[in-house]
Amino acid sequence: MGKLDGRVAIVTGAATGLGRGIAMLYAAEGADVAVLDRNGPGAEAVAKAIRALGRRSFPVQVDVSDEASVKIAIAAAIEALGPPDILVNNAGIATVSLLEDMQTAMWDEMIRVNLSSVFFCTRAVLPHMRARQYGRIINISSQLAHKGGEGMAHYAAAKAGVLGLTRSLAYEVTRDNIAVNAICPGPLLTDMRLPPEWAAKKQNELVIGRQGRVEEVAPTALLLATEEAAFYVGATFNPNGGDIMI
Repeated sequence: MGKLDGRVAIVTGAATGLGRGIAMLYAAEGADVAVLDRNGPGAEAVAKAIRALGRRSFPVQVDVSDEASVKIAIAAAIEALGPPDILVNNAGIATVSLLEDMQTAMWDEMIRVNLSSVFFCTRAVLPHMRARQYGRIINISSQLAHKGGEGMAHYAAAKAGVLGLTRSLAYEVTRDNIAVNAICPGPLLTDMRLPPEWAAKKQNELVIGRQGRVEEVAPTALLLATEEAAFYVGATFNPNGGDIMI
């Protein structure tokens, strides 16, 4: 018996990195998983790996920063796998620029991908969760939402927005048996590339002395996806290697 037997999950940004790790762990625990990512071949590869575990999976190539595309993608995932019990808003990007030098296009892209996408995807699944009086929504933020970072004002602002959205939504849907929580990972060894000098500086700030691994964070997303997470309301989990201790 898996912890997610019979559940249907939608994971965004699931072709690589933390999203892939979460999708694969959910499948290993019995869930069917819709794999959403703008990298279509990558999404298909993860879906194939999930099917090899004996679970159903449906890959969707989608730009989660585009409202119309999200509606189509979520509808397709629901048609293929059924109404979602779990949504993981993981898709995101990271770029670096001092605020004074930042182009408006860079700011706008960050807000669309890292914050507006959470709004679009969550709004699309909520009617289905409300109708069934069950849901788990897990938003991936960042430790920089708490402390900020030089050259990362746009990223920190978007991720802080995710926390505000998480808490506010919890007020709206908890009584419908929908648990909404957030995870703020520290730097992870994934395909998300940042300038080497920035990454080296950040690693030196970590109490643990190294970047984290996907398998050290994905179990937090598993906990929040289970029925046992009902008493976590608008909470923030901080697996960050000691970058910020709260």
